[in-house]
Amino acid sequence: MDASGYVLDGVSVLDLSTFVTGGFCSLMLANQGADVVKIERPDAGDDIRHSGPPFIDGESPYYWSVNYDKRSVELDLKSDAGREALYDLAGEADVFIQNYRPGTAERLGVDYDRIAAENDAIVYCAISAFGQTGPWRQRPGYDLLVQGLSGIMDVTGDSDGRPAKVGLPMTDLITGMWAAFGIVTALYRRTATNEGEYIDLGMLDATLPWLTKQAGKVFAGEDPQRMGTKDPVLAPYQTFRTADGHVNVACLNQKLWRAFCGAIDREELAEDERFVTNADRVDSMDELEAEIERTLSDRPTDEWLERFLESGVPAAPVQGVEDALYNEQTAERDVVGTLSDDGEREVPVVEHPLNFEHATSGFRSPPPRLGEHTREVLREAGYDEATIDRLFDRGVVGSGTDAAE
Repeated sequence: MDASGYVLDGVSVLDLSTFVTGGFCSLMLANQGADVVKIERPDAGDDIRHSGPPFIDGESPYYWSVNYDKRSVELDLKSDAGREALYDLAGEADVFIQNYRPGTAERLGVDYDRIAAENDAIVYCAISAFGQTGPWRQRPGYDLLVQGLSGIMDVTGDSDGRPAKVGLPMTDLITGMWAAFGIVTALYRRTATNEGEYIDLGMLDATLPWLTKQAGKVFAGEDPQRMGTKDPVLAPYQTFRTADGHVNVACLNQKLWRAFCGAIDREELAEDERFVTNADRVDSMDELEAEIERTLSDRPTDEWLERFLESGVPAAPVQGVEDALYNEQTAERDVVGTLSDDGEREVPVVEHPLNFEHATSGFRSPPPRLGEHTREVLREAGYDEATIDRLFDRGVVGSGTDAAE
């Protein structure tokens, strides 16, 4: 059956958040067809716009990565007129997202109670570092801090090295995904109850469920340790040096372990009493690594990969980011492409992975320029041209550079 419309067609989202947590959430919603209106500070915008270098034609590619398919509206929420305009927009919206520190939304007059007074069916998501309650609620929180507090850094890095941060804004992205999931489930519930919802989401709370294996060790009375690329319960399941790079090998059972030993011409390892069972190998990880790396370092990665694929051994090279984005697999599945706006600019995009058989998904437009859709969105809210011009003249919606549009 041919794919039909987007799953979230007709869902309107007001996103007041900055940087990644709320931005990635609303990005996921936009990918499924929601109309996301990004509310930004006049003449400044979301700080992620200026996060760099590098910059391309004055824009941050980091900003691009979490803002495709949105519309940008500048509003001064510290002004009465700006707040009134926001209330008008909220009155017709389905979703409201903000990532202020607790108490800030109340001071600005954009807290849940105030927005729900305009629209009691709205799904309101408040994202913060530690949630709206608890002794840490007022602490600042960023990805680096939450990676440290959550235990992620304590189990990342080499055993004899310092704690290591994951090289992505991992907890920001985790939180954004939970936010999108919570919003969609609240919208689903609303179809049955006609009730809005308030979602209190903390970054630390969002991250802890991802500990899985490491949490399991704590529950069993053990202390998880940094293990480099090794796995706490499987071996060999790690990265090894080759003659010209690195390869990841994943032997999850005895059959694969024996196939691996045959592929590297080291059948005797399968009979070595130190490595007979997976439990034995986990207990003897350092000796196992030394034996395997002594062999793998003699030949290049491609040669080993050919052997592993022929033997059915799960293995893959450690790729650089450019090779990860551009290869025969991503090309076949159209993972990386470009988006353009009337030919003025062409922006690279990494598509989201949901491929529905009976629905459409995917990005349609590049990230918005600051305030690009201010006039358009206000018109849709019922503002006439004279009123919009006055808002521009007063700086409520930016410097007024497009007031004569």
